[in-house]
Amino acid sequence: MEILDTEIELTGKSIIGYSRANSTGAVLYGREATTGEQLDPPYYSASNGDLQQAVSLATEAFPTYRALSRKNRAEFLRAIAANIEGLGDQLIKRDMQESALPEARARNERDRTCFQLRFFAAIVEEGSWVDARIDTADPNRKPAPRPDVRSMLRPLGPVGIFCASNFPLAFSVAGGDTASALAGGNPVVVNAHFSHPGTAELCGAAIRDAAQKTGMPEGVFSLLFSAGHEIGQALVAHPDIKACGFTGSRRGGLALLKIAQSRPEPIPFFAEMSSVNPVFILPNALKERSDKIASAFHTSLVMGVGQFCTNPGIALLPRDNRGDSFVKAATEKIKSGQPGVMLNAGIFDNYRSLVAARSTDSRLRTICYTTSGQGAAPALFEVSTQAFIKTPELQEEVFGPASLVVRYNEPEELIDVARSLEGNLTAAIHWAAGDEALRDRLAAELESKVGRIIYNGFGTGLEVCQAQVHGGPFPATSDARTTSVGGRAIERFTHLVCWQDAPEASLPEELRNGNPAGIMRMIDGNRTRDAVL
Repeated sequence: MEILDTEIELTGKSIIGYSRANSTGAVLYGREATTGEQLDPPYYSASNGDLQQAVSLATEAFPTYRALSRKNRAEFLRAIAANIEGLGDQLIKRDMQESALPEARARNERDRTCFQLRFFAAIVEEGSWVDARIDTADPNRKPAPRPDVRSMLRPLGPVGIFCASNFPLAFSVAGGDTASALAGGNPVVVNAHFSHPGTAELCGAAIRDAAQKTGMPEGVFSLLFSAGHEIGQALVAHPDIKACGFTGSRRGGLALLKIAQSRPEPIPFFAEMSSVNPVFILPNALKERSDKIASAFHTSLVMGVGQFCTNPGIALLPRDNRGDSFVKAATEKIKSGQPGVMLNAGIFDNYRSLVAARSTDSRLRTICYTTSGQGAAPALFEVSTQAFIKTPELQEEVFGPASLVVRYNEPEELIDVARSLEGNLTAAIHWAAGDEALRDRLAAELESKVGRIIYNGFGTGLEVCQAQVHGGPFPATSDARTTSVGGRAIERFTHLVCWQDAPEASLPEELRNGNPAGIMRMIDGNRTRDAVL
């Protein structure tokens, strides 16, 4: 596979199909996250005309792109991965500058991004993801004959993608939303995040180049820069955009969701927004391995300076000597560490404001909190289960390395807390022998509250695999029925189509009698790769 040169000249211009925009609108700059220093080049906001052109090209590309063979679509995804790898240290350096992420994290995230692209390429190539179902005709059925009915998932059309601040690669221009939308047969128009425009342009160039080299129709991909919110809002509102994917704040997600739902034609809008990821530590688990759990809790809390969507924002502990020992051990680890640099100044200011507010909240006891230094220091607060249940705002996410310790007197209080929770991405249950009954009752309550239940672990660390669920009930996401990570993510950008008594030649190959696609299908209620006889 031919790959990009290792050095790309950054232009500061949006990518519209195979061309560059010539807009001279509002300017934004990437910035050194550690110093705030301005980085070249200046990035010019896309105009409304640029947006119209990008969506028009995507709309024109859709019929051709969705009709491509599985092999061609998979080749495109793999070419993107190869091109991103071909960017080498240029991509890593720019990513580190714009995000303050350490080199190991930047490289790991790049590798995950490329893995996701190849993961979806394999899904496309194998083909069974379309969930093909065939109920054959039965002319002798009584009281009425049964027609031949066949259905499968089909792509929706052009998709708008919003990049995340906290994952400049894996949840951004070439991240899981883009990969799954392209895999499903949908062109994409990406709205870059203002925090890392240089990183975005590099990845955008990699996708554009891969599209050209693999013969994709122009318009299968475009990348828009914007200094404000207008272009993103217009993207969601555009009548030819048929779905959107978003990862970010609750405020931003709800604003865009409202636009998506208020259109003359409402569209699917999958927003991952906020989560506190409660950690339930049961009595016997604490008795058996308190120090080990405390150490793992600290690691998960400060991972990525608390800027993962799955950092533990709530930990539930018994109000006894073992709970006190846990808090002491976690606090000692916090105090021995160093404050971390957050992704951008806005996120840092918001974190300091929220933590300062909690430090003066009379319902809370401050365990560990400091305002010294320029970085974000971890913070730990404590509250009773009764106060927590009565105070819904304590469930609001503090984006950063802060957590709330909820102390319970009786294990039954854990069930009450679980019932009071908002929707979350994850919940963890730490248990040991003797905790089984409580563990299973908790899990039953949490099924309707979270997308992923973790046993004796933490939410940080997200495996990309077929069974993964990175979603959850509102407000964790806007749609609890699906996921933004894993094989099922492709389903967000599809819809079901049914063919009744269709001529063989009119059917997609996945539904034809001989099964030329060779995929697993459901025929008259049975899973098989066999042909229809």
